[in-house]
Amino acid sequence: MNRILVAYFSASGVTKDIAQKLASAVGADLFEIVPERPYTKADLNWLDKRSRSTVEMKDRSCRPAIAFSVDDMDSYSTVFLGFPVWWFREPSIIDTFMESYNFDGVKVIPFCTSGGSKIGDTYKNLQALAHGADVAQGERIPMRATVDEIRAWALKYIQ
Repeated sequence: MNRILVAYFSASGVTKDIAQKLASAVGADLFEIVPERPYTKADLNWLDKRSRSTVEMKDRSCRPAIAFSVDDMDSYSTVFLGFPVWWFREPSIIDTFMESYNFDGVKVIPFCTSGGSKIGDTYKNLQALAHGADVAQGERIPMRATVDEIRAWALKYIQ
């Protein structure tokens, strides 16, 4: 069980780009966390207190449905988990993902994209959602990071 998965949620495409580079850099499988009901531009308007994303993030129990599931999740020993930072933490759909699988004994390495926000205490949230997982601190990866830079970062966690 030494397979690596890069699972990611991307609202704008930035996290997708980083996730693809990461999967390529470490020879990992790639899985996109797709919401069952896609987000519209209006849904993502964080300035609108009634937008879907704002409402979801205010309700810590919110669990947006995911359209697809990972085949053979139990065959992965390491999962890199990518997402944009929303309201200084992981989007609620990431919480859905974490509660959907058994991560017992799995190393989970979060990574985020953001214009400037850091990953914060996201690893504590993820650890609480995935009992038995070894959740790393993780970090924000710059939007313009190269494959070599991403590989160097990832190797800190998988060697």
